[in-house]
Amino acid sequence: MFSPIAPAIALRRSAAELRRNSLRCRRGLLTLAIETSCDDTSVAIVEKLNTDSSPKAKIHFLENITADSRAHRGIHPILALESHQESMANLVNKALKNLPITKEGQASIQLADGAVRRRPDFISATRGPGMRSNLSVGLDTGKALSVAWQIPMVGVHHMQAHLLTPRLVSSNSPSFPFLSILVSGGHSILVHSKSLVDHKIMASSEDIAIGEALDKSAREIIPAELLSEAKNTMYAKTLEQFVFPNGAADFADYKPPLNRGEEVANMKKQSAYGWSVTVPFANTRALQLSFSSIASMVNKIVKARSESPSLNGDPGLSHLERVELGRETMRVCFEHLASRTIIALEKLRLSHVGDEEVKTLVVSGGVAANRFLMAVLRSFLDVRGFENVRIVAPPPYLCTDNAAMIGWAGIEMFEAGWETGLGVRALRKWTLDPEAEDGGVLGPGGWVKRDA
Repeated sequence: MFSPIAPAIALRRSAAELRRNSLRCRRGLLTLAIETSCDDTSVAIVEKLNTDSSPKAKIHFLENITADSRAHRGIHPILALESHQESMANLVNKALKNLPITKEGQASIQLADGAVRRRPDFISATRGPGMRSNLSVGLDTGKALSVAWQIPMVGVHHMQAHLLTPRLVSSNSPSFPFLSILVSGGHSILVHSKSLVDHKIMASSEDIAIGEALDKSAREIIPAELLSEAKNTMYAKTLEQFVFPNGAADFADYKPPLNRGEEVANMKKQSAYGWSVTVPFANTRALQLSFSSIASMVNKIVKARSESPSLNGDPGLSHLERVELGRETMRVCFEHLASRTIIALEKLRLSHVGDEEVKTLVVSGGVAANRFLMAVLRSFLDVRGFENVRIVAPPPYLCTDNAAMIGWAGIEMFEAGWETGLGVRALRKWTLDPEAEDGGVLGPGGWVKRDA
């Protein structure tokens, strides 16, 4: 039966929703974000600011607790899971005390000490890819907060968050399309990012990730006494500090190969010590990445040198030879990556007819914090005809896994109208590419699209 009251109620609801949306646009969005994909337990409070005079976003709180796996010289899944379980609730509790003070018209929550704080607009939590058990700790915590506060949740794609991180911190945010290099201990991929959810994988590692190759090489190259002093298992960072103690001054004279011919000629450049580290795929233009051979070559070199005297007559590698091997390992890894990046940019330049040309190279992931990598990439771009392409990378503290990047990706997805149902589960594998079998970012079930 028709009710004359129903249209009026619907009209009032519509007007109320418009007022809420208008208020949200004026004050920006606030999210509590959680990251537990690997061995870092991280919680953040991130707010997008909608004022011309302020930075784009403000990180009110960000803290990471990393599982101590040094005894295993690498990530230990059970220790990582236990660290998440021990740390998560305490980190969330600490984060709540850093929520902004409530202003007029904003929903609030009252803390145990009586303080009244602004309630987040939604929860952001990493849904995948990663270790499923570890992901579930953060995702289930996010669901619980979503239910308790009666607010939406966004299950965030971890790799999408990495490539969007420069948009969180850059005053001149990269706009789509751009080419992304995602390099970490678990990933090495070149991605053509056309939009928020449209990311074409152009190249990926056929074996191990660049970060894993550097970590494995570092364990062989760095002297045992120095390795034992490392505060975590990010040995690649320790390797950079060991071989480049003076920072950029130690690689200021680096010269990139000017063309493909020089790349091939330098494919197996012999050192003064008689060994060489071969650049993968140097004699092909295949859009592929491979790093396992580099770690294997380093292992063989160190083993061979331990069985023969060094130049000063002592067995094993001298300090200078270790430094030289570390620098050469990084050069080979980074030139291989830079070479494939140039090939990808050349391919995009030829095929961009009708599309906007790529003018930005986004570099993210833990390895993006390596300054020598950034120098190699910039040098390759400048001598290969892409000097107009700018490189954008997050500050080092946002390169490794962290909840601030999860919060920002959640904000971008939420603004685009996407939320996540509370019945979703963690995803061990989850591609970025919409042409992949799982459909990319929006492929898995559980997404809920809000009405415009």
